[in-house]
Amino acid sequence: ILEGKPVVVKKTGETVNPASGFNVFATANTKGKGSEDGRFTAASIIDDAFLERFTISIDQKFPGMSIEKKIVLAHMNKLGIDISDDYNHDFAEKLVTWADIIRKTFYDEGVDEVVSTRRLCHIVQTFSIFGQDKTKAINLCISRFDDDTKAAFIDLYTKVDSDIDNEGETE
Repeated sequence: ILEGKPVVVKKTGETVNPASGFNVFATANTKGKGSEDGRFTAASIIDDAFLERFTISIDQKFPGMSIEKKIVLAHMNKLGIDISDDYNHDFAEKLVTWADIIRKTFYDEGVDEVVSTRRLCHIVQTFSIFGQDKTKAINLCISRFDDDTKAAFIDLYTKVDSDIDNEGETE
């Protein structure tokens, strides 16, 4: 089917012909090469013959800060968080700034992990669940990282957001 040919569904015997304009989109974290660093242990190696069936590849970077802020604000809005409230709007902006700094540090090999857009949305969701407590939301959503990374991320957040003190407590 990746080459535009029909495929037979074995279970039903039905032949499916790809319609005009039919496309297949696929995603992979490791470009089909697997993960030696343990970051994507579920990622398997994909053979070159299969990879060659995809006409193009696009390396998708994290969104720019303005786009990511729109994503975070839209997620807040979806969860019923009042984005017209300065506190909430400011939190979205600080989360995006924090994630951007972490990513730049990662690319400069200063840290071994990143905070993804999905992780920011998890923080926002947790923020909505736990009474808009920034500290609790961030702590709960970065707890999957090792202790040193978590401490570094919290410390960095305290530099981005003056409403959080160095111990990670909301003032």
